[in-house]
Formats: sequence, C-alpha cells, structure tokens
Amino acid sequence: MKLFSILLLLSTLLFSNERIVKEINFEGMVHISESVALRMLDFKVGDTVDDKTLNEAFKKYYKQGYFKDLLILEDNGVLTFKFVEKPVISKIEMKGYKEDDEEVQASLLQIKKGMLYDEKKLEAAKTRIINALSQEGKIDSVVEIETTLLENGSMKVTFLVNEGETIIIQKLDYYGVEGLKPSEFNTVIANKEHQWAGWFFGRNDGKMALEQLSYDPLRIRDLYMQFGYLDAKIDEPFVRVDFDHYSAQMSYQVDEGEVYFIENIKLFQQKKVISDEILYDVLNLKVNEAFNIQTFRDDSERIKTKIADLGYAFVQVLPDLQKDEVNHTVNVIYKIIPGNKVFIRNVIIEGNNRTLDRIIRRELFLAPGDLYNLTDLRDSRNAIGRSGYFETNTVEEKRITDSLMDLVVKVKEAPTGNIQLGGGYGSYGGLLLSASITDRNIWGSGINMGVNIEHSELTQSYSFNISNPHLNDSDFSGNFSIYKSRYAYNDYSVASDGITVGTGHRFTRYITGYMSYGYSATKYEDIDLATIQPDNRIFFESYNKSAVTLSANFDNTDDYYLPRIGFSATQSFERAGLGGEADFLKSRTSFNKYYGIEDLIGFDAIFRYKARYSFLADTGYIPLAERFYMGGLGSVRGYESYSLSPREENINGELIRIGGKQTFSNSAEVSFPLVPKAKMRLTTFVDWGFIGQHDLTEISKGGYGAAIEWFSPVGPIQLIYALPLNFEDGDRESNFEFTMGQRF
Repeated sequence: MKLFSILLLLSTLLFSNERIVKEINFEGMVHISESVALRMLDFKVGDTVDDKTLNEAFKKYYKQGYFKDLLILEDNGVLTFKFVEKPVISKIEMKGYKEDDEEVQASLLQIKKGMLYDEKKLEAAKTRIINALSQEGKIDSVVEIETTLLENGSMKVTFLVNEGETIIIQKLDYYGVEGLKPSEFNTVIANKEHQWAGWFFGRNDGKMALEQLSYDPLRIRDLYMQFGYLDAKIDEPFVRVDFDHYSAQMSYQVDEGEVYFIENIKLFQQKKVISDEILYDVLNLKVNEAFNIQTFRDDSERIKTKIADLGYAFVQVLPDLQKDEVNHTVNVIYKIIPGNKVFIRNVIIEGNNRTLDRIIRRELFLAPGDLYNLTDLRDSRNAIGRSGYFETNTVEEKRITDSLMDLVVKVKEAPTGNIQLGGGYGSYGGLLLSASITDRNIWGSGINMGVNIEHSELTQSYSFNISNPHLNDSDFSGNFSIYKSRYAYNDYSVASDGITVGTGHRFTRYITGYMSYGYSATKYEDIDLATIQPDNRIFFESYNKSAVTLSANFDNTDDYYLPRIGFSATQSFERAGLGGEADFLKSRTSFNKYYGIEDLIGFDAIFRYKARYSFLADTGYIPLAERFYMGGLGSVRGYESYSLSPREENINGELIRIGGKQTFSNSAEVSFPLVPKAKMRLTTFVDWGFIGQHDLTEISKGGYGAAIEWFSPVGPIQLIYALPLNFEDGDRESNFEFTMGQRF
C-alpha cells in the first residue's frame, strides 16, 4: 500500500492539469486483454482527463488483484499503463503433515497450480492447517511458508508443518452417575481416558480430540435417553491441561434425573392411508416399558418405510413426546403426513462407461411407470452392489412434481477383469509358473469368463469356465466349466479331468436355486498299494464320478466384495452314483453374517462371522478325494491347505490322510480401514474347526492372524498372515497365503 500511495501521488503530480487523450497503450499485461482493459476505463481517445479520472482508473485496475505494481505515464497526450503482474504459482507442496493425502491437502490449502501468488490466501491456508492440527488435539503447532522464485518467473510455495504435541487424557471422572456405569460412556464418547497399552487395537490411546469435546456431552445424554432418563443433564467437561507434560484431566457433572416409562403410544394420520393396527405392529416401543430414544427413532423410520412402500415417497413422520414430569411417564406421538402417491417417470443410468445399461436395469426393482416403493429402492441399491461390477452406487430421488419423480442411478465401475502372469520357487514345489485371464463382467455384458493355467514340478492345472447370471436378461442363469489337473502330495498324486454344466433360477430378490451335472475321471498315481492297509486300498483306486448337485442360496448383503450389512446362506446337496464308481451323498452348508459397526465406534469397522458345515453319507463308495480336509483358506488358516485330516498307518507305519466325513469350521473377523486413500483395510481373525471320520471331536484345530485387504487396480487382493493354535507334531504349518478376486 505504501508503493500504491507513492504511485498515486506521482500520478497526481503528473496530471495536475487536464489533458486530451490522443492514444492509450498497455505494457506488461497478461491476465486482462487490451479490449477488456479499454472497456474498464471511463474515458476513451479524444476525451479530456484530469487527475481524479486517472486515479479512479488506477484503483479499478489495482482492485482486479492481478498486479503487484502499476504505473501511469503520459507523454504529450499519449497514456501508457505499465503493469507488473503477480507471479503464477507453478508448484505447491505441504511437508510434515498429510503429505500423502491429496484430498486433505486440497481442502486445507485451497490453492491450485496456476493461481496468482497472493499472500492473504497463503496466510489463510496457514490458519486452516493450524486449526486442523488443533482439532486433532495438537497444540504448539508451527507452520512456515517458504517461497522460491523459479527461473521462468513462476513461484514455488512450500508449507513446512511442524506438528505440535498431542494432549493425552490421563484422568476422566464422572460425578453424579448412579443409574449407568461410567464404562458404558466409552462406547459413545470420542475423548476417553488413556489405558495401558493404548496403542493396541481395542484399547484407548487417550488422545484428545478438541473438535469433539462439545459433542461428547450430547452423546452421553443420548445414551441416558436410551435407558429412559429423559431429564438427564450433562455439563460441558471441565478440562485441566498440564502444558509442560501435554496431559489433561477431565471431569463431567451429571444430573441423571428419573427413568420415564411409556404411558401411551398414539398415531395421527393427516390422511388415512393405512390401518393404524398395521403401524402399531411394526413398533418396538411398548407401553409400560422404559422409554428408549434410539428405538423411538427406529420406530419412526419403520413407520416411514411402511407408508413409503405404498407409494407415498414424500411422507413425513413427525415424532413428539409429551412428558409427565410428576409421574415420570411419557406419551409417544407420531404425526404422519403422507402427501401424494408418487410414480416413477424415468430411470436414468450414469457413470457406466463399460457396463451396459440393461445389466444395471435388470438389478432394479423399480421401473418407469411403477408406483414408488422405499423397500424396493433400498433393495435395488443392494442388488447393484452384490453384482460386484461397481465400487460404489447410489440411487438419487429427483422430485419432478408432487406425484412424479425420476430415479438417477449413479455407479462407479470397479475393475472386474485382469490378466496375470506369475512365478515363484519353493523348496518343496520347485519352480512355479502361472497365468490367468478372468473377467466377471466381460465387455460389460455381465458374463463371467476365466482361463487359468498353473504349472510346477508338482502341480499342473488347466481350466476354463463361463457363466451368465441372467440368460437373455431373464431370471435364469447358466454355467459351463472344464478342467484338467494333477496334484502331487507327500503321500500320493491325483490326476483329474472333469466337466460341469448347470443352470439356476432367481426365485426372489434374495433366493436363488441351482442345479448342475458334473462328470470327472480321477486317477491316483505315485502310490504303492502294497503299503496300504488292505481295507483302505479301495480308496486309492481310480474312479469316475457322475453327479447331480442341487443348491439354494440366500443373500441380502449390500456389496459383493465388501458387504457391511446382511447375511448369506447356502445349502447344497451333491448326489454321486448316476453312473461311475463314486456313490455318495454330500451336504454342504455355509453361513456368513456381516455387520458394520461404524455407528457404534465412530469409524468404518465391519464384524464378520462365517461358518461352514459339511457331511458325507456313504451310499456305496466314497473315494478319498471326495472326502473332507481342513486347513488353509475357507477353513482354518495357519495350517497348510487340506493338511488336516484323520490319518491311518500304512504297512510301513507311515501316517497317510484318509479324509473326514464331517467337518465344521467357523471364523470371527473384524475389518477396519488401514489406508483409506489406497482402499486398503486390515482384518484380524480367529478360526476354529473340527473334522472327523465318525464325529467332529476327532480333530480340533484353530488359527489366528491378520490380513491386508486391498482393492488394487487389478481387483481385490487379500494378503494373509496366520499362526496355528493347538499345533501338534506332524501338523503342517502355513503362515502366509493370498487370494485375488474373492469376497472378503
């Protein structure tokens, strides 16, 4: 501004007298064209100007923000405006904080390449960085701005961040708490007392989150209201900070009040569209029970869903409470404004650059002309997610009129195909080469096709498969596969050739049935039958299998690869004996439950429970290869694949695997974000399984460990590290495994 004042004074002295403008010139101007600059002036060639007119022109140009210096020169009526523009920022960096998170950097800096250098904007960015660090509980943070003028005249700006210290909550007290346990508050609050080994998963590290301090009393009060304490009052926390040691002590003063019980539940429909009895049936709040604010909210949502399923897309449910503070009772009231019935005018698909529109539309349970249904809308979202073709999907409701809406389906396509070439060397298997081409959505058609080749000194495997989940866009599916393999185990080798063809039908949006026929020929090699007990030699004889498999599947999850809600269950029966030597009945049952617990703990964690039970009934002849084996993926991680099995001694006294007729395994997993930007998650797990010839108590083994789940550019990859439990001499341990393209 000092320079501005000097130049303004100089201009005033130069133009103290009026002059006629003969010519107007501009020098050093880049961001504004000459034609625009001329239009900004209040005069033109031929006009008479004085010092006031020129001063106004000076100010107008300067306010544009493009110029660092500006000078007006006059020579016998020729005006020359000389500009010195601000340099352009060609490079911007932030070091010491969120260096690998471009999204956060963009939000904090709000400065992009190509912008003009502006000190005010730089200082504003500096303030935002310090505020962000403060919100994370870090104090005494320092941010310095380093600028470098490059040879091309542009500017490089670097924000050097020195993160301050984090305040650790060493003590957290509650006064006035009687009805609830203080430990229960840890399930809802963000600022928790430091626990020993707080760095370990599931423990509290005690780091103060300043931005959450004002919300924690509300969370505690909400928890009280879930137990009927409608008058509960929680004061703002009293915080004492020791800045020398960066520690803090906190306390809350709580006035619990009394528990309120429900005296009555009332429904008021502005327009009668459904029987009150039907709505009462969906409510979980009950008269004479303690009030629960969470159930109150859920009941409101259930009422909304029930009415919206009748076509009332814009229904409003206005919940209210009438408290009797003397008797500590409450009347629960729901006022319902249904609005008009709404029909779907159009369904618009966006974001599918590869997948055909019809592949998405066949997963939708609403179409143009249909009456709106909220449950159908939610199920459509989940069905699109279960297809596995998309990373994310949303279905937006675009209101057209009070009785018409458009549905806008927005998808982000996921990588469904990949080409892999790999190799490796192991002391047991020697050199391994593998190649595969797979695509779950080939050419965007929804057809799944794959070719796999694997070759090593001990393993040769070749397979081709193709399947279509919706033949001709119908509810029927079809699949075909052919394979040839040879596996060399420690005690024998197995060579198999086979072919499978099948079809299925989707009976409901959650239930699908399948029927398939398979034929295979299996031959045992590299085994000396003379060393096998006479009663067991039949198990190592070559055989053919001709079998029909019937199965049913239920799946109401919300995503194919990473479900957060719902469960899936499958039951299959395989009957072999329709020709060929193999003659048995095999039953397989699986159950997977997924539960996202973000609402409970504040971040995107997922709990999973998986169980599998299989049973073999001997109706004639059960070959060794058709029996059950545990270990590895899908059963008990930490043990070598298929290594857990009942065994019998051969004539030489060596133990050989003979497989089991029953097996049960289950696992509990918790998955949470590891590197969200890279779509990488960490999962901890515990497996336990049982297997036996006659009952499940013969062999009992477990395993535990951790896995990295990564949505890589070539598809989902899981890297697993596991350790065995109940390990015994003779068991085969396997610590590392990986999968690709499978559901987590």
